[in-house]
Amino acid sequence: MAHAKTPLKAWLTLSLAVLLLHLALLQTMPLSLGHTAADRSALSFTTRTLTTEPVAHKVAMPTPVTTPVTTIKPKPKPVAKAAARPLPPAPVDAAPAMSTDGSAPSASADGPAVSEPALPEPASAPAPPTEPAPEPESAPAPPPPRDKAPSFSNNGLPGSVKLVYKVEANKFPYSLNGELVWAHAQGHYLASLSFGAFGQTRTQTSRGLIGADGLEPERFADKYRSEVAAHFNREQGKVTFSANTPQAALLSGAQDRLSVLIQLASLVASAPERFTAGTTLTLQTVGPRDADLWLFTVGNLEALTLPGGIVQGLKITRNPRQAYDQQMDIWLAPTLGYLPARIRITDANGDFIDQKWASSEAASMP
Repeated sequence: MAHAKTPLKAWLTLSLAVLLLHLALLQTMPLSLGHTAADRSALSFTTRTLTTEPVAHKVAMPTPVTTPVTTIKPKPKPVAKAAARPLPPAPVDAAPAMSTDGSAPSASADGPAVSEPALPEPASAPAPPTEPAPEPESAPAPPPPRDKAPSFSNNGLPGSVKLVYKVEANKFPYSLNGELVWAHAQGHYLASLSFGAFGQTRTQTSRGLIGADGLEPERFADKYRSEVAAHFNREQGKVTFSANTPQAALLSGAQDRLSVLIQLASLVASAPERFTAGTTLTLQTVGPRDADLWLFTVGNLEALTLPGGIVQGLKITRNPRQAYDQQMDIWLAPTLGYLPARIRITDANGDFIDQKWASSEAASMP
């Protein structure tokens, strides 16, 4: 039995030795599997090609040098030909473009280098004379002349009178009582406009002088529960306010919110033929806290059915200039010395107060 184990042991030893030998050979092989001897030769060949790549690189270096030379040579030739051909037509195309864009100024601003050939072409072309033609159309002359300068005559002053109104307002379900008192004597005037009910009254007063151009207010006051006033300082050319709001510059022909009604009446009565429909008149109008320019537009002569009877009234509208300005519609009645037969004031939110003439009474300076 011991003799039989000896060959088996020898065989196992031999097998183990063979396995160890194979393992040693496998460790020397590359990581990629499945290569034969031919593959190893191919691998050695590829390594040789790697060594030859610098040579190929050296060979490739002259080739890109030659290729740009060949590409550069044909490119300048067509560029030179193309540059030589469009040079003559380029100034020709630029010249009419400058004449159509802005005549002479655009031609000189676009390119000083092309200014020499461009100058004769706009001069010979008829485009510049046609462009100034629409300029008078863009600045129409009719609107400015329609804004009439004040033309006052003492004969246009209405006589001293007290006008009584019936007043309607959307905030009140009943009628209010109103009155306009106008009186003047020896170059001075006094006016007051009031309306109210049940002992609550709002009154505006204006007093001042009568000059060569009409009324010259000195003080304007607006009183409801307390009074605020504006003072006209003509020597210093400014208007100051009792409400401590910023003072305003006093312009020529300035009026306050009450005297402007009498001033309009005087101007229309002085020259009624000048105040046709569409005529505008701008007057600086001073309130109790500020001053603004009021633009008045003359409308048509309308028949008014009022509590005092049927009268003719020339409608004049003060157009709002800002979002919260009031619109004022005034109807000046020739039979009342062009004093307002109706005054309707509308707020921006739609609230209104409408004063309609009911009767007339005598009045005089206090």
